[in-house]
Amino acid sequence: MIDASWWPYLMIIVAGWLATDIWRWIGVLAGGKLREDGELLIWVRCVATALVAGVIAKLILFPTGVLGETPMWLRVSAAAFGFLAFFASRQKVVVGVVAGEIALIAGWLLLGLPGTPQG
Repeated sequence: MIDASWWPYLMIIVAGWLATDIWRWIGVLAGGKLREDGELLIWVRCVATALVAGVIAKLILFPTGVLGETPMWLRVSAAAFGFLAFFASRQKVVVGVVAGEIALIAGWLLLGLPGTPQG
């Protein structure tokens, strides 16, 4: 057994690298042979999009922590504002995300919800 204090961190880094890097290399090697309009890649894109949509819906409808203390209408409004900003900016994801966050934080501050910094 190794008793050094750095050993667990080294193990996490190596194990994390091995677990993810192998799949990256397989993707690089196989990616050159896949057609972008092929059925497999279209299916992978659909599954990835569905997973992202599911995570976003879960965060809006069933949040935890401080986000769970915000009213549902504020979370939905912030998401809608971000969605509109996304389309208004010619589908720039960063603009949509930042606009949604600004709307959520502004509503959170204006309503004086729990966790709001007191000045």
